[in-house]
Amino acid sequence: MLFGLTEEQVSHWGVTWGLGLFMLYMLFIVGELAYRSNAGKFGALVLFFVLSFGMFGFVAKNIIEKIWGI
Repeated sequence: MLFGLTEEQVSHWGVTWGLGLFMLYMLFIVGELAYRSNAGKFGALVLFFVLSFGMFGFVAKNIIEKIWGI
């Protein structure tokens, strides 16, 4: 037990909050990449779409699980 929490509770916290914060940080990195490369509006859109597509799938999976009650 870590700080009075079970392994399942720590794992759940890490997957929801830990990965969520990490994904926000990755979006910041993509934004910095678009800004420093002078990608323009369309280039920045393409960068965000392509590099963030995996994160979208992870978020969609969690939403679907909540809706279906899995």
